[in-house]
Amino acid sequence: MRHSQLRAFYLVAIHGGFSAAARAQNMTQPALSDQVRKLEAAHDVRLFDRSGKRVRLTKEGKALLAIVRPMFEIEARAWASLRKARALPAGELRIIADSTCHLTGILRLFRSRHGQVRIRLRSGNSRQVVKALKKYAADIGVTGDAGFGPGFDAIGLGESPIIAFAAKDFSPMPGAPVSFAALSRLPLVMRESGSKTRQKVEAAARAAGVTLHASIEAQGREAVRDMVAGGAGIGFVSTAEFAPDPRLVGIPLPSPAPMMAETMIALSQRRDVAAIRAFMACGREFVHNGGG
Repeated sequence: MRHSQLRAFYLVAIHGGFSAAARAQNMTQPALSDQVRKLEAAHDVRLFDRSGKRVRLTKEGKALLAIVRPMFEIEARAWASLRKARALPAGELRIIADSTCHLTGILRLFRSRHGQVRIRLRSGNSRQVVKALKKYAADIGVTGDAGFGPGFDAIGLGESPIIAFAAKDFSPMPGAPVSFAALSRLPLVMRESGSKTRQKVEAAARAAGVTLHASIEAQGREAVRDMVAGGAGIGFVSTAEFAPDPRLVGIPLPSPAPMMAETMIALSQRRDVAAIRAFMACGREFVHNGGG
């Protein structure tokens, strides 16, 4: 006994005929008839009286309908529940970002439409972002690394130059560009090795024939900011992430400055998860409207 045969029987029974069932389900009448015939033949039973234009259930057909009706009604409710879950995001959305400042506008738009979704937001470098998504430990990621590989839906959030920054009373030449050679002689506060900002600055320095060494390595952007503000050395950040702070001053890097492009990503295979789909849609709309 196959599910398809039982379903064909059920459809014919509730619609009162093969033609009506076929029209309602957008199926062909021969396909329905064939499934019902196979069911009858397999169990040597006649389920419908086909003597008139309108088929009628036999005694055996009525008994079978009483058994299968609850099953297919539950199935219909299950599909309806899944369609509703797909259409209406709810529950929780886990976001990991190498920089949360790029998400402010998107989060505001998303919350205005889907306020029932609880947001869990944490920070991580670009390497940690991709790893978390692949392990299903996060749903949405923001990364400064374009090398996240295939299997992701991606939305570009824009790019900005990377600058150095220092405490106001520590800056060697406030507001003036500083060479990589000069930076190599100063104490540098760097993020962990997985940071894309650090990787880009070190690559730009190597291209200029200079090797930079971290005097202090700090985990996370806020830790770097606090160390620099305390006069511990020079830090690096993209201009998009350099929030106004009376303690700090920005220092341009040699031209052409390394650029930091931020991208919002999610696993392609999870694009039908309602909350993920809705957040990515808000991201595309925000960027399209000039917010990115």
